[in-house]
Amino acid sequence: MREMIVSKTTDMRKKALAKIMPYQQGDFEGLYTVMEGRPVIIRFLDPPLHEFLPTKESDIKEIAGELKMSVQDLKNVISSLHEFNPMMGHRGCRLCVTYPEIAEMQTTAVINAAMNVNKAHPDFHVEPRIMIPLVGEEKELKFVKGIVTKTADKLIKDAGVQMKYQVGTMIEIPRAAITAGDIAKEAQFFSFGTNDLTQMTFGFSRDDAEKFLGAYYDNKIYDFDPFAHLDQVGVGKLIKMAVKDGRATRPDIHLGICGEHGGDPSSVEFCHFAGLDYVSCSPYRVPIARLAAAQAAVKEKKQKAAANK
Repeated sequence: MREMIVSKTTDMRKKALAKIMPYQQGDFEGLYTVMEGRPVIIRFLDPPLHEFLPTKESDIKEIAGELKMSVQDLKNVISSLHEFNPMMGHRGCRLCVTYPEIAEMQTTAVINAAMNVNKAHPDFHVEPRIMIPLVGEEKELKFVKGIVTKTADKLIKDAGVQMKYQVGTMIEIPRAAITAGDIAKEAQFFSFGTNDLTQMTFGFSRDDAEKFLGAYYDNKIYDFDPFAHLDQVGVGKLIKMAVKDGRATRPDIHLGICGEHGGDPSSVEFCHFAGLDYVSCSPYRVPIARLAAAQAAVKEKKQKAAANK
């Protein structure tokens, strides 16, 4: 990955990415195998590139030696990747717009993995679901999706197999929620990334907010941590808007929630009644999420029964 980041040409980046691809493919084959044909969504590269580079002087010297470059050249690369607000910087789908070869490599890994597992386990019928993160504009998704479909279709055709796949996106930018009707023209599913959606809606960082949120609780401005329990008034309104507009464009669109809120009972209940149909959360929260989803379904059934009396 570091070799790819310091590469100065597309060909150099492709050579570095070719070294990463087998590891990615192996991981995806493991995922598809253990899931035994159940739906698996794979999110494409999301973090900013600077997170892959060293910061300590000793590490910089070591990595520079491994990459066969001078310490100063590596420091120049690290400096060029510095961002004042990485959360809103060069990450997510923006990486694929700048470096399409990243999307090509990850698509190749996903599709090859799915074909290999389907060959080994014909009863699984793996249908890859590729998620493009941090989209805020329909044309942005269309551009990256074009790379994905061109790569995937060729691989499937060359292999002489029949395999469906889906391409969707994370709704984690307020603009994406507001323009969800347009984005749904390209996306076959939405996953609401409520961690980032909360940060961008409130305008403060989850990592820094603890410095002042205590005063907000003391003064009864906020009753709860919006990163622990979904803000149903503000963020929730964006979700409902996106669900309505997304379904108006694509009635069969799959809608889910991804993030820490996916393991919070009150948030899961809200998402159920908002029309979402799947949850992605931390592994240890899965039992809580399943119980909350079941309770929400029972509550909805009771409400409908009472209304029909």
